[in-house]
Amino acid sequence: MYESLTIVGNLGRDPEMRYTPSDKAVTNFSVAVNTRWTNSNGEPGERVTWYKVACWGKLAEITNQYLAKGRKVMVVASRIEAEAYIDGEGQPRAALKVTADTVKFLDANGDTQPVAEEQQEEIPF
Repeated sequence: MYESLTIVGNLGRDPEMRYTPSDKAVTNFSVAVNTRWTNSNGEPGERVTWYKVACWGKLAEITNQYLAKGRKVMVVASRIEAEAYIDGEGQPRAALKVTADTVKFLDANGDTQPVAEEQQEEIPF
C-alpha cells in the first residue's frame, strides 16, 4: 500500500526547528491551502485547509534556513495522520499532520525551485 499527498500553499508561520535527544533535526511549520469557488448564484466562496508539516534531517535544516511565514511552497508527503483537538475556545477541530518527503519553494511566477528530498528512514521516537 502507498499513500501520497501533494499540497501547494503558503506558510502560516515561521518554521520552528529543534533536535531530538538523539540529535536528529526536526522542523515544523503550517501550510494553508486556499480553495475558492463561485456557486450557482454567482456568489464567491472560500475555504482554507491547514496542514501541520514536519521535516526531518537535512530537509529540516534546509526548510528552517530558507522558509518564512507567507512563503509559497509545495510539499509532497507519504505519511499522513488526522488529529482531533479542542481549540482555545473549546471548539472541536481537526488537523492533518504530514511528514514531508520533498519541499519545493515556489517563486512569484509559480516556477518550482527544488530544495531537497528526504531519504526514507525511520523516525527516531
